[in-house]
Amino acid sequence: MIEKTELNRGWTLSCNVAGRHDLPTEIPAKVPGCVHLDLLSNRLIPDPYLDVNEITNDWIGKQDWSYRCVFDGSQDAGKVRELVFDGLDTVATIALNGQELGRTANMHRTYRFDVSERLKRGSNELVVTFRSAYAYGAEMEAHYGYRPNNYPGPGNLMRKMACNFGWDWGPTLVTSGIWKPVRLESWDQSRLAETRVSATLAGGDGRVTVRARIERQGGVGARLVASIAGISHIAELAEESDEVEFQLTVPAPQIWWPHHLGAQPLYPLQLELRDSVSDDLLDSYSKAIGFRSVRLDTTPDEHGSAFTFVINDVPLFLCGANWIPDDCFPSRVTPERYASRIEEAKKANVNLLRVWGGGIFERDEFYEACDRAGMLVWQDFLFACASYPEEEPLRSEVEAEVRDNVVRLMPHPSLIVWNGNNENIWGFDEWGWRAIIKEGESWGLGYYLDILPKLCAELDPDRPYYPGSPYSGTMEIEPNADEHGCKHIWDVWNDVGYEVYRNYIPRFCSEFGWQAPPNWATIEESVHDAPLTPTSNGVFHHQKATQGNDKLIRGLAGHLPVPQTMDDWHFATQLNQARAIRFAIAHMRSHRAVCKGAVVWQFNDCWPVTSWAALDSAGRRKPLWYAMQQAFDPRLLTIRPHAGGLAAVAVNERTLFWRAKISGKRLRLDGTVLAEFEFWRLLCDRFEAKEFPLPADIATPGNADSEVIVVQMLDRRAFHYFVEDVDLKLPRPKLSVEMSPSVDGYAVKVTAETFLKDLCLMADRLDPTAVVDSMLVTLLPGESHVFQLQTAKPLSAADITIATVLRSANDLVNAN
Repeated sequence: MIEKTELNRGWTLSCNVAGRHDLPTEIPAKVPGCVHLDLLSNRLIPDPYLDVNEITNDWIGKQDWSYRCVFDGSQDAGKVRELVFDGLDTVATIALNGQELGRTANMHRTYRFDVSERLKRGSNELVVTFRSAYAYGAEMEAHYGYRPNNYPGPGNLMRKMACNFGWDWGPTLVTSGIWKPVRLESWDQSRLAETRVSATLAGGDGRVTVRARIERQGGVGARLVASIAGISHIAELAEESDEVEFQLTVPAPQIWWPHHLGAQPLYPLQLELRDSVSDDLLDSYSKAIGFRSVRLDTTPDEHGSAFTFVINDVPLFLCGANWIPDDCFPSRVTPERYASRIEEAKKANVNLLRVWGGGIFERDEFYEACDRAGMLVWQDFLFACASYPEEEPLRSEVEAEVRDNVVRLMPHPSLIVWNGNNENIWGFDEWGWRAIIKEGESWGLGYYLDILPKLCAELDPDRPYYPGSPYSGTMEIEPNADEHGCKHIWDVWNDVGYEVYRNYIPRFCSEFGWQAPPNWATIEESVHDAPLTPTSNGVFHHQKATQGNDKLIRGLAGHLPVPQTMDDWHFATQLNQARAIRFAIAHMRSHRAVCKGAVVWQFNDCWPVTSWAALDSAGRRKPLWYAMQQAFDPRLLTIRPHAGGLAAVAVNERTLFWRAKISGKRLRLDGTVLAEFEFWRLLCDRFEAKEFPLPADIATPGNADSEVIVVQMLDRRAFHYFVEDVDLKLPRPKLSVEMSPSVDGYAVKVTAETFLKDLCLMADRLDPTAVVDSMLVTLLPGESHVFQLQTAKPLSAADITIATVLRSANDLVNAN
């Protein structure tokens, strides 16, 4: 059996520029980790997440660094001894006992070095020297020539996490280090060199395909023994063969479903490589797999061409969010943090996370948590917002990393698509790259249309591949068309207000978003400006978007008044973000017959920042999180324009039909009913959007600035206003608050004396660790709502202050 010794102790770090910044000659280091974390834990740099300390740490990425450790070894006759690095960031030279083992230039792949003849009995010194990514990037630009890149740094000229060099939501913190585990492996006879496992449905049965390649010394015979769900198979490998392929059939397995449709049964698959004579165990592989089918339907139709994911033969509307690296230093994201974030996405009714191409292939624990949670995964290959050379050495590095990661991730039932790139085809077509890139010069298209699809077809034929996001399915049609493929909507937020979302009915929207600051407690923890203002040094530094603060204010125009205080700026921009995305999702879902997915940019943050995220870097829910929870509810009721009037639309993503009475009223804001209707049975079938035109006396206002429509279907409720808040006569908020202890905090009952629009309890204003179950609640006069507040802090009703803790649109409209 393979012996594995983790080399995770006794490491030191040194800067290769003598005396630089008065650093110690040797700095205690942690592996896995990175230079920034080691300097931070030894109190040699200020925390780069705080204030404007990011710029204080610029020098780190411009230096060369060395990691050293000494470990005990031995020379075992007949055994192969290998050093295995799961991840090196990024341009590294590895030396053992003063002899160079090799050089690396890819953060996204595994490296293995045979040290059988170089390992000494007793102490062995391992040194990993990292070259500055900036210096290597300059060398590569001289080698390839210039390639357009929408963000700073040479991320498109090397295989390193692109957002390390800065993004419009992320800092420039250019890391180096051994970011994944390193170990010494010792084996004799044979080991599993590559194991490809694919699981799908074949009619009512489960089909597992195993393709294995072994590495061995000598002519030793071996067999591979597979078992799953009581089914077993033995595959003999002849002495002259190093590869084997076979299938196992599991009769009538339980089917794996996304979480909103069913359960996630997982079946342990066990593979054992054994000596064919002695039956000794040589190596093993285990993975929990699920049985489901997936295909991507891109069939031409009357609207253009579809972009529909079909899971277990069911065409789905996917309620998604984009996932970025959860930390600028990915090695400190724990399995528990992965699980917590994914659970938060699930609670927000998200059923798809798109792992975005400017980051990383996440660690195994991320995909395992998605498997357990029923969270679908869209995986980008790592190309984003830039043109990429297709020449050597980059080409071979791309092929190697794709092989590594496709093989590693393909067993996961949660993973439903490989995507070639993020915005690069769009960039070439519409961002001016075409004029810059010389005739015959490569820019990445060969990866997306040739190399990647061929590798996916070879390695993982049971899972769809798509060339890009956005992409229309052919280079003959502009890449961001409504009628074909997947679309990104970025004129909304960048140039126009969120009402323009209604101008688009995409086949699938894989990016759209709106900015807002993080939660108040997160700002206070990361910025120490006195006073805090939108443009104070720290707050402004934590806004990375070009003219981002200007866009925040511009986006309020026509919707909410311009805020005059920091408190109101914070709430108004968070509220506007939530409303914009709630509006966009409801619009796309109401057109379910045409559009089959809405993937919000973005779910999470990597540091405390004003961004498009629903969950800030501290894991706190912004109002957007609650808006997504509401708009992604499997049963949604919304109101939209229809034939010169209005219609209510019921959208049902449940497995059972939704049949209920639908009723509605047009009211004054003081609660006076002006018109009403009731329809005894509205039937919305499963996976359907059903439209119900509203009667003219409901859809036509008497006084647009003081009336509202409320439509109800069971416990789902939809509101429609004839004018925006800047013109709506929202009353000054009057309400009463009662608090009573609950199991994990308090039940906070708010009773409205006046109409209250988008009522929010800002839990972190009471306690930075507090969490509230609901937000963005609209109440008619006399109605009540109970907020469930999780906190261990003693509180009373007096702490629930209006316009600070308890906020509503009424506050903003009546602020002056």
